[in-house]
Formats: sequence, structure tokens, C-alpha cells
Amino acid sequence: MADSPHILVVEDDRDISRLVGRYLRENDCRVSFAADGREMDAQILSRRIDLVVLDVMLPGEDGLSLCRRLRARSQLPVVMLTAKGGELDRIIGIEMGADDYLPKPFNPRELLARIRAVLRRAARAPGEPSATLMTFRGWRLNAVARSLIDPRGVEVALTSAEFDLLQALCERAGRVLSREQLLDLTQGRSPGAFERSVDILVSRIRRKIEADPHRPELIKTVRSGGYIFTPEVERA
Repeated sequence: MADSPHILVVEDDRDISRLVGRYLRENDCRVSFAADGREMDAQILSRRIDLVVLDVMLPGEDGLSLCRRLRARSQLPVVMLTAKGGELDRIIGIEMGADDYLPKPFNPRELLARIRAVLRRAARAPGEPSATLMTFRGWRLNAVARSLIDPRGVEVALTSAEFDLLQALCERAGRVLSREQLLDLTQGRSPGAFERSVDILVSRIRRKIEADPHRPELIKTVRSGGYIFTPEVERA
């Protein structure tokens, strides 16, 4: 049990917390709970947490603000719970750095599947990558360390979702990839999923790697097609 993932559920609805906690424990997860941001901070400081399940609607500081605050200081994976049909919350959640989202009401089995997928993407050594190191225009993307180093040798912080998308683009440099393909490559989603999340992630990556994010040279948009990674990529 010590090797089981430790999930922190930040949710003020006790019925939902009990339901989620019972299901996750039945499926070999350790679970802790927090009802608001203060309790969340205390749990993260006192325990080793592997992933946070974070509700948007919380008393005091809301989940979107908490997600932004978490992302500013760590790369701890976050799955957000949003109101049914709350597309705006989902968009903002991804912009704040959430790795995935799930609208309420939800099936605990689907939540567990999302958690496992995010943890796999965030793992430090994910199986046998097609290339351990990819370089482009002085940048270095390390698939084992899951790190991005800029031309000056400084590590650039990426969320697990950002890393997976950039890796998918690098591995297929010179090819136009549709949003559906990128969703399938990075999140295991079927076509018709929340494609807007790809646009948001691309925008965030551009702010980190482009000289001018408003006139991108590395990740270009292809009208009615998707995106293309233009630099030549060397693989090792």
C-alpha cells in the first residue's frame, strides 16, 4: 500500500468526498481530504501527495484560484471537478494549469481512469520513449526526466499536459496534426472531446518557448487543419 498513489480530494460536499474516497481506496489508492484551500495547504505541507482532485466550487478561495496558486509553486498533477456544462470553468481550469477535468455528476470509475491517465503522463520514467532526448533550435526536451531546457541551460517549468503535447509535436515535427489527433496522442480521448483544451495548451506552450507568442515560429497554426511543429528535431 505504501507504493499506492496518494490522492488529495479537495471537496466540501461530504457525500461526494465519501463516495470518491471509498471507491479510490477500493482501487488501491491512499486518500486524504480537504474541504477548502486552508486544509489543502496543510495536507500538502504535511504529506506526500501524488495528485489533487480539486472541485471548482469551494468555500472561500475557489478551485480555480487554488489551481493557479498550486501551479505557481509546483507541478503537482491536478484533476478539476466542474459543474455540469460549465465549459467556461473547464477552459479557465486548463488555463490555470489543470491536467484534466471532469464535469459533475460523474462516475467514480471515470474519475479513477482520469487519475490513472494523468499519473501515467506525470511519471518520471514512462516506459520506453521513442526518443530519450529531442533537441530543436538549442532547446532540449528530455522524455525520461520530463524536462525542457532552454538554449541558456535553464529549465522551463511545464505541466504534465503541456509536456505531453510538446513531446507529441516534437516527435511528429513537420507533420500537420489535427486537434483530434493531439487529444488522442496526449490524453487518450476520442474525437469530439474538449478540443478547445488543445488550443489552450498550445497557447501556454507558446508563451514559454516562442520569441513572440503572438507571431509563433515553432508551433504554427494550420487553418482548418490543426498545428505543425516547424523546427528540425534531432533525436537521441
